[in-house]
Amino acid sequence: MILKGAEISRYLARPDPTRPGLLIYGQDAMRVALKRAEAVAALTGPQADEEMRLTRMPGADLRKDPALLLDAIKEVGFFPGPRVVLVEDTPDAAAPAVAAALAEWAHGDAVIVVTAGALTKTSALRKVFEPHPAAATAPIYDDPPGEEEITRWLKEAGLTEVPQVAMRDLMSLSRALDPGDFRQTVEKIALYKYGDPAPLTPEDIALMAPATIETEVDELIEVVADGRSGDFGAVMRRIEAQGIAPVTICIAALRHFRALHAASADPGGPQAGLSRLRPPVFGPRRDRMARQAQSWGMRNLEEAVHHLLDTDLQLRSASKAPAMALIERALIRLAMMPRGSR
Repeated sequence: MILKGAEISRYLARPDPTRPGLLIYGQDAMRVALKRAEAVAALTGPQADEEMRLTRMPGADLRKDPALLLDAIKEVGFFPGPRVVLVEDTPDAAAPAVAAALAEWAHGDAVIVVTAGALTKTSALRKVFEPHPAAATAPIYDDPPGEEEITRWLKEAGLTEVPQVAMRDLMSLSRALDPGDFRQTVEKIALYKYGDPAPLTPEDIALMAPATIETEVDELIEVVADGRSGDFGAVMRRIEAQGIAPVTICIAALRHFRALHAASADPGGPQAGLSRLRPPVFGPRRDRMARQAQSWGMRNLEEAVHHLLDTDLQLRSASKAPAMALIERALIRLAMMPRGSR
């Protein structure tokens, strides 16, 4: 059986224990590892390692000892319960040993879970699993998790109240992060909301989402974009005390104002433009940036980006001007720039 589309995630969340084997393969090792862990946990239940109901072996070992897998699936466990033999990083050279184990498999034997990297259509492993009448094959693609899968993860973590606005932000985050980082973020959100019956909000997600720049630099850029020139000096002094490089500050400011410019230019408005940014912007920060884009206007934002580009060139040139003074002058000029849609 070859799994396709959405049924891949559904099957791996609840694999059929009466099927003798499962092949999970894909280009992204992290995605394969996450799916493998999910499938094995569903097959064996809790405490499989402690009760010795999970046997692991490298796929390369089957080239030297083809009978290793067959012996493992036939072993009688000391503890009752379902058993799994996990064969990891399996090369095509191990296909004959896997085929022999599948041929000898009987009900009551351990389920065989095989993982591999990218496999071509001519792969020997695929030729073992795909035509098999009972085994399952799950190709793992580089697509981000879908809404159904994210919803299942949240439910498993105890989060059931997830409004559509929060799910939209989670979907954006899943496209911006590596699968492992995203899964960890979901777990962090669940811990943050533990015991809290209130629905998940974009603000909660924004608090738990991985930071993209230093907090102090982020605060400085917000002061500039909001035009709060009176607060500029105190924040700038803290930045200097931390020893953050002027070029780092300039890059962060340029990224922020380019994002505002893109949002302002979007036909659907600033909110729609910000939702299309990569990495995505969440919660209150997205609302604040939308207000900033509307307040600045297209022409002013173009001027701000141009000014920051000039400053960046000066910072990277052979100029003897003090670098921190250059970026400070550029930012205070932007903070004091008149707003408007001109």
